Amino acid sequence: MRNEIDSSLLNIHSSVHNTNIMKYPITIFIALIFTANASAQKGANPIIKSYGTIYEIAGAVNPDSETEYRIVVDLKTLQRDKESINPGLNNVARMINLHGLGGVKAENLNLAVAIHGGATDVILNNDAYQKKYELDNPNLQLIDELKEAGVELYVCGQSLLARKYQHEEVNKQIKIGLSMLTVVTTYMHKGYHQMVFD
Repeated sequence: MRNEIDSSLLNIHSSVHNTNIMKYPITIFIALIFTANASAQKGANPIIKSYGTIYEIAGAVNPDSETEYRIVVDLKTLQRDKESINPGLNNVARMINLHGLGGVKAENLNLAVAIHGGATDVILNNDAYQKKYELDNPNLQLIDELKEAGVELYVCGQSLLARKYQHEEVNKQIKIGLSMLTVVTTYMHKGYHQMVFD
């Protein structure tokens, strides 16, 4: 009886051991497939070179490369991590790069961005940002690259007042608008279409 129990236990152990061995090659095989797919999918930055990385999608409907795009972005995305770039501002770079990847020339992309609310901190110059957060403003290079691409950047004057920011604390690359509302309506009357980045 004792021998039968020992034999049964040995068979169970052997079966479990073989099952575990079989799991590993399958796991390794799946990991290799995902790694191969990830490396095959290469990021692109056709216009904004350091930010807003995007990916080509085979068979996707692309934007009209002959259209002159006019877009005004209402940007109020809160930057929770003060050491990282504002995700909404990076989304502006993504939008530009996506149009570029779709064949739209940079000169056919006319963008204005009205920054307010939770996104207001991005407009601070480095001295003001350091004073507030004891960190360098991570958005400075992204703002420079957006400006180089022809994007007009505004901060809502009402948001500046609400946060008690001084005019001299505003990054020189950014214009001060009376408000987000007036910047957006002014551009809409010039034929720009509004997008809202929460």
